[in-house]
Amino acid sequence: MKKAILYSALALAATLGMSSCGDDFLKIDPTGAVSEGTLTNDQGIDFVLTGAYSTLNGMFDHAWDHPGKSLANPIIGDVMGGDAYKGSDTTDQPDWLALEIYSFNGSNPYIKGKWTAVYEAVKRANLVISMVNKGGDAISNADQIIGQALFLKALWMFEGIKCFGAAIPYVSVEDYEANVDPQVSNVDESGNYVYIWDKVEADLKEAINKLPATWPAGEQGRATSWMAKALLGKVYLFWSSPYNGNNGSNPAKLADAKAMLEDVLNNGVDAKGQKYTLAENYDDLYRLATSDWTGESIIDIQLTVDGNNILTQAVYGGFYTGFRATYNAPLGQGWGFYQPSYNYVNSMIVDANGLPLADFDDYASVKPLSSFDGTNLNTDLSVAVDPRLDYSATRAGVPFLDWGIDLQPDWIRNIQDGGPYQSKKEQPGLTEIAIPNSYSVSSVKNFHILRLADVKLMLAEIAIRQGDLETARTQINDIRKRAANSCLMADYNEFEYKNKTYVVTKGNYTFDDKVNGKTVTGTAGNYRIGLYPAFASEADAWTALKRERRAELSFEGMRFFDLCRWGEVGSVLGKYVDTEHYFFTKFTVKPANFAMLPLPTDELNTAEGRFVQNADWK
Repeated sequence: MKKAILYSALALAATLGMSSCGDDFLKIDPTGAVSEGTLTNDQGIDFVLTGAYSTLNGMFDHAWDHPGKSLANPIIGDVMGGDAYKGSDTTDQPDWLALEIYSFNGSNPYIKGKWTAVYEAVKRANLVISMVNKGGDAISNADQIIGQALFLKALWMFEGIKCFGAAIPYVSVEDYEANVDPQVSNVDESGNYVYIWDKVEADLKEAINKLPATWPAGEQGRATSWMAKALLGKVYLFWSSPYNGNNGSNPAKLADAKAMLEDVLNNGVDAKGQKYTLAENYDDLYRLATSDWTGESIIDIQLTVDGNNILTQAVYGGFYTGFRATYNAPLGQGWGFYQPSYNYVNSMIVDANGLPLADFDDYASVKPLSSFDGTNLNTDLSVAVDPRLDYSATRAGVPFLDWGIDLQPDWIRNIQDGGPYQSKKEQPGLTEIAIPNSYSVSSVKNFHILRLADVKLMLAEIAIRQGDLETARTQINDIRKRAANSCLMADYNEFEYKNKTYVVTKGNYTFDDKVNGKTVTGTAGNYRIGLYPAFASEADAWTALKRERRAELSFEGMRFFDLCRWGEVGSVLGKYVDTEHYFFTKFTVKPANFAMLPLPTDELNTAEGRFVQNADWK
């Protein structure tokens, strides 16, 4: 089991995003409860810095909109991106359903929840900087503290940009001290949008200069200069991306993205001083014993448990994504939301060369891997798929971590509304449960915000945009080579659960590893993976890059934001609505080609004209 990392209220031990301070403390605005004289010293700064880090936990509450606030982005990134369904029952959480089926506006409370999370986090970061400035010589290591606060502020402002576009209020420390937070205008005196890309850039550059590259033992979860560099490289890539012409894009920033990300790839080290490298096995990234220091993690939320405080390990909102107890699932205590889509699962089917199947979503010719007749669930494990599928999503008849054979449909709340699959990356194994019998079923394994595979795929994208298709192919194939290092084995012939014996017949399944030229027998299903040959065209390279990002980064909250910046929400998700209507009548509305969510309606109504709705939603 992972060793619990505990923090005192007065000394922030270094685990990015987690605090053992109680929920009550985190909900108190320190400026209203504690005098500045108490805060403007080393101990007081530890209090407020702890509060700033704690925002990475998903805003530390169990409200219905918790998953919407989280940096894990299961709702906006994955459900709205077409990788997952809301799940549960049709009538449960209608505001989440509205996002799933693209029938929403700025009044949706999940949208307001994300906005609130962003600006609460920014407020806490600004408070840290303000208190350090006021503390003067009474504050030790002031530059490092400010650097951490700037990094956290930039991380959340970038989250705001991803969700709402770059024409959102940037709240400076001066604005915070003037008590206008967050009602800073997003337009200038002429009514033109004020894009804040450069403000985030400036914060990250200052953070890079103030942060150390590594930290001593016991503090190795704090922000580092390499984390800030990697985040700035991603900001540059988004800044240079086309969107739909309404987000202040600057193609010239592509060169900056390349330089920054190449520096991270070639020279970057984690907080222990270990050079960044891809984890040896894909599964290592998502298992408790190995997820912390694989060498691949650049920015992680490292989770820990303080006594019985489930709030310190609930980034996804485990009670939402956990399997529903009343439906005989072994984890229990969950509500059964967040299920992988047919579209995602079928996108992992491969051709004879182990490459993604081109027409995976043509359900007239390519049948869904699972089908449900109202009573029986049939899953075809003989169809060759990318081995990463069974580490990312559950399939009936396939081992589910160390719980045994997946016994769907017994473990699904409502197949007829959420499909036959369940998300897997965030789920704990039997030996990974953080707090037994709690209604949160998350474990304390890390959540990866940015890892080296993402960096390599961003560099592949940059290479394509610059016409260097061979470099792009090399980066993509590096990811595929790692994917070939692991496949799920068929561990069981017979499985007993709740006094009932289930017999699962092992098929004659194999892993056709074309990367290493070998065949593995006794696998849980048929797997196959191969490498891309030279790309025939830029279009082929783009297709490969986009398919690889989806396969590698699934259920890590990224897909919707990729579609936004590529300007493909309308085309890709419009087709998605057409194909998913094959299974669910709820999919009828095709999204317009927007590149950002609407600003919350009530924020516009109370801003006294300081906010103007973004261009996509006017």
